[in-house]
This record gives sequence, structure tokens and C-alpha cells, in this order.
Amino acid sequence: MSAPAKPQPHEVVIKVRQLVNAFGSQVLHDHLDLDVYRGEVLGVVGGSGTGKSVLMRSIIGLNEIKSGTIEVFGRNTDHLSEAQWREIEQRWGVLFQEGALFSSQTIAENIQVPLREYLHMPQDLMNEIASMKLSLVGLPENAAAKHPSELSGGMKKRAGLARALALDPEIVFLDEPTAGLDPISANMFDQLIKDLQRSLNLTVFMVTHDLDTLRATTDRIAVLVDKHVVVGTIDELRKNPHPWIQEYFSGPRGRAAA
Repeated sequence: MSAPAKPQPHEVVIKVRQLVNAFGSQVLHDHLDLDVYRGEVLGVVGGSGTGKSVLMRSIIGLNEIKSGTIEVFGRNTDHLSEAQWREIEQRWGVLFQEGALFSSQTIAENIQVPLREYLHMPQDLMNEIASMKLSLVGLPENAAAKHPSELSGGMKKRAGLARALALDPEIVFLDEPTAGLDPISANMFDQLIKDLQRSLNLTVFMVTHDLDTLRATTDRIAVLVDKHVVVGTIDELRKNPHPWIQEYFSGPRGRAAA
């Protein structure tokens, strides 16, 4: 009888090692290590000023790190040429807070921004892709011709997500995706994220403070505390004795969300 196959280790698509981020004398991350696995939804939480969004921006190259290394898809981002950066950027999408849509452009034109920047294709094809992405995130076809000011907060988030998905990325970065949404809209957006992650086999790196979102969507959670990171499932983190982690996951709000 043959021996059972050994389980395959998780494939690491983002590897952060010894990361230091500092602004003047304020150190946010002090030799921080983090792995993100292919196909998971990783939530990133922490108290005010712990650098949650800074960590995300460091990974995607929008924040210059002080020291350490960041590898995405096995490539050290510090050693990439401009052409290599453009190649790797096409493999991820980003949803910033509030959607970060261009107010002077229609929703269709917003979704087409990455297509125009990275690819050369006829307008008819870009229109078709924009329509498909709108449908993917649950927006009606008539939203394509509207401007961001004509959409509700939840619709803006979905439009921003459609733009993040324009290039069929492998990784999606989400910065506070449910901030500012009412509970019903937030719950619907949580379900959308999970459905898309499963159907498209996405890796999701999500900065959030919303416990309901963490419970509904994440496989693991990275908690920024003491300038480092503690990673685990919600059940694992509830057993962690660190005072902030205990208060966050087992305090009054944590118990209410359980």
C-alpha cells in the first residue's frame, strides 16, 4: 500500500521580510515579517496609527520603505525595472477607500483606466469589458454612463472594485472596503468579495476595522501590534493574550459580532 501524498505547502504570493517603515522619528513597522498565501482572504487590522494602509501601500510600491524586502510572485520588488513593475502591476488590482474614482469620468471610463494604461485595444472591446465588469460586481448596465456623483456609496465601492478587476488580476488589495456603508450594504459587499474570491480564485489583501467583515470573508487575519504582526484565524487570535488583541476580538464589540 502506497503512503498517502504529503499535503502541499501554501504557495506564498506576497512575502514581507524585516520591513521597516518610519516617518521621521515615528517607526510604524519594525522588522515586520508577513506571508500571504495564494487564494486566501487575509484581513489586516490594528489600532489607529499602526500603519495598516501604509503596509498595503508599501507592498504595491506607493510607499518607499526604509529597509527590508518585499517579494510578490517570487520577485523582489526593489529590484524591478520600470517595465517589470508594469508587468507585475497588471497582476493585481486595488480598491482604495471611497473607491477613488475620477469624478470627471463616467463609470465605464473609470473602469477602462487600467485598460488604457497597460493595454492597447479598440474602444468597442474596452466598452464590452467595462460592461462585463459592471455585471460582475452587481451594478446595472445603465451605471456605465453615470458619473461617480450620481451613485450611492455602495455603488461607488462596487464601481471601484470593477475597475480593480479590469485586468483580471490574481491579487486584489482592498483598503477599508465597507467603511461608510450601512450594515445591509456592508453585508452585501462582504458577500460579493467572498463570491468573487471563490469564483475567480483571487488572493485578497484587505485592510479593514470591521469585525463583521472579518468574520464573513477572511481565512486569516494579520494584526498589527507593537510594530510587528500576529497572524491567525479569529479563533486562534481570541486565545492570544496580547491586551489589544484580547480587547479587539473578545471585548464588548468582539462578543457582539461573534
